[in-house]
Amino acid sequence: MQPASDIRPQRARGVGRLVTKALGGRTRIAELYQEGAAKIRLPETFTAELEAVFINTGGGLTGGDRMDWSVAAGPGTFVTATTQACEKIYKASSGTASVETRVSAAAGARVHWLPQETILFDNASLTRRLEVDLDPSAEFLCVEAVLLGRKAMGEGVSRGLLRDRWRIRRGGRLIHAEELRLDGDIAALTASKAVLGGDVAFATVLYVGPLGEALLPQVRAILGDGPGGASRWNGKLVVRMTAADGFRLRQNLVPIVSALRAGATMQKVWNL
Repeated sequence: MQPASDIRPQRARGVGRLVTKALGGRTRIAELYQEGAAKIRLPETFTAELEAVFINTGGGLTGGDRMDWSVAAGPGTFVTATTQACEKIYKASSGTASVETRVSAAAGARVHWLPQETILFDNASLTRRLEVDLDPSAEFLCVEAVLLGRKAMGEGVSRGLLRDRWRIRRGGRLIHAEELRLDGDIAALTASKAVLGGDVAFATVLYVGPLGEALLPQVRAILGDGPGGASRWNGKLVVRMTAADGFRLRQNLVPIVSALRAGATMQKVWNL
């Protein structure tokens, strides 16, 4: 019999890949690959857009779990990808959960990467990476929102690890890079006015495309005097916002994303 100390805990693994092509004036599947806990569902649409819902059948992530997602939009295609639900990152007894997302958009393609919020529980450990390669004529919209616990459930995050790495390239040139790291005593760190000022929900929205300058005043009007801001430079529009809880975060986040989508609503899975 194998000693108990040698038994490794079961870990979730998942790989999901979607490649699209243009056919008959609509965006169609060129390749669809699913492995392990990763599933991709494609609800019916009545426009040229292809909608993809990414699902982690493991129901959350903990230390040692790994998910890999990728979207490759062919020339002239339009893909909107989201997640079935908020991704929950549970307490890690050992190891770190890992999520990697790769996006590429060919000439004239549009990719909107709109996952629902990531919820961290106390003592969770997560590293996340987003790699994006865009043709100079492509459009890209991205949302990443994080909740430090579920405030309505009386939950909070005292300690843990969140590391988020973004690299966005356009025409092979790096146009956006950022590193976020919350490590150790997260409660004390986020209480600082220079970080979250005690808020427990925050989000970053990135838009790369031709409409950034025109949409900036509308985005700033939605933000109003609340915590956060929006700026445009180097061909991109970046929005950062914080809130006391996830509900208040969505009150600004959803209208901003809709504005950047030319008035289009969020996917139905986003409905509370």
